[in-house]
Amino acid sequence: MEKRHCRFGILGTANIARKNWDAIRNSGNCTLVAVGSRTRERANQFIGECQASAPFDRLPQALSYEELIASRDIDAIYLPLPTGLRKEWALRAIAAGKHIVCEKPCGLDAADVAEMLAACQKSRVQFMDGVMFMHGERLASMRQALDDGVSVGELRRISSQFSFLGSEEFIKTNIRTNSKLEPLGCLGDLGWYNVRFTLWAMNYQLPRQVSGRVLTAAGHGSAGGVPVEFSGEMLFDNGKSADFYCSFITENQQWAIASGTKGAMHVSDFVLPFYGKESTYTVSKPRFEVRGCQFNMEGRQRVVSISEPSNNAPDAQETRLFRRFGEFVLSGQPDSFWGEIALKTQQVIDACLKSSRLSGQLVPVES
Repeated sequence: MEKRHCRFGILGTANIARKNWDAIRNSGNCTLVAVGSRTRERANQFIGECQASAPFDRLPQALSYEELIASRDIDAIYLPLPTGLRKEWALRAIAAGKHIVCEKPCGLDAADVAEMLAACQKSRVQFMDGVMFMHGERLASMRQALDDGVSVGELRRISSQFSFLGSEEFIKTNIRTNSKLEPLGCLGDLGWYNVRFTLWAMNYQLPRQVSGRVLTAAGHGSAGGVPVEFSGEMLFDNGKSADFYCSFITENQQWAIASGTKGAMHVSDFVLPFYGKESTYTVSKPRFEVRGCQFNMEGRQRVVSISEPSNNAPDAQETRLFRRFGEFVLSGQPDSFWGEIALKTQQVIDACLKSSRLSGQLVPVES
């Protein structure tokens, strides 16, 4: 008997879809049936370029958006369309009984995401956002370090930065700086990962209050600029806190630090692992000693390595995302957890943006 696969369609030809084309191909339980674009010419171009690099045995079809959603040969849709268009097409796909892997930010605000999740529940389909690091082997090991009571102790502070240096052309023309299509700018595109890492570290406890500041705005579109440099602060119960910085105008950084009463955990590449066959993180327990006139600080660092390829491989984090998603679809038992954490992430993003419009005033996170 031929093995069942979760049959995917890609709705949109954004650059990130190239990486996920290969992730679907490597998953083992998913296959790609079609790519939808505004024009069949663009869909065929995308298919040709991806097929030359990572070929499927059966060439995916080029379809319109409407044809892809209506197709009975497709079980699930990967949706990398711009945020400004995302809810409309997600709701159409869900109404047609399609499961959804949704790029982030999942909506313009939490109300969008809540509407999508309600539709998923009604249609009994799976929803998952495209945060790849959630599916890597390293994250499980890091969870153990946070929970063992020894490596970090009681978690008190989380800090993270996710940034890349966009060119002048990027700021002026890229879709991610278009105020109509991507009004959340770097906060939605990059800050989503900062917030998600913090929520993960805090076992998905929402902060009580947040503050946020648009440090730099730029871009294009009918509504003006978008955040291209943003900082945020999150306050949790019992004095615990977190901060983050995201930017399109600062060179590549994607680090996170979780600090506690007994040590700290540091990861230098929490979003996209550095190229290679291993992913790592560091547990540090510095010790300070005074010996006469000598003030000594000992690093006492332990590097933990996990055998895990960085990208485009059967065990890479993006492949594991689609494999896990495929398992939910093929089992017929959607897992609501993935939609719930997407909604929490969007709720924190909303509050940070609201605070930025109030000159950084602390605002509550609405759940």
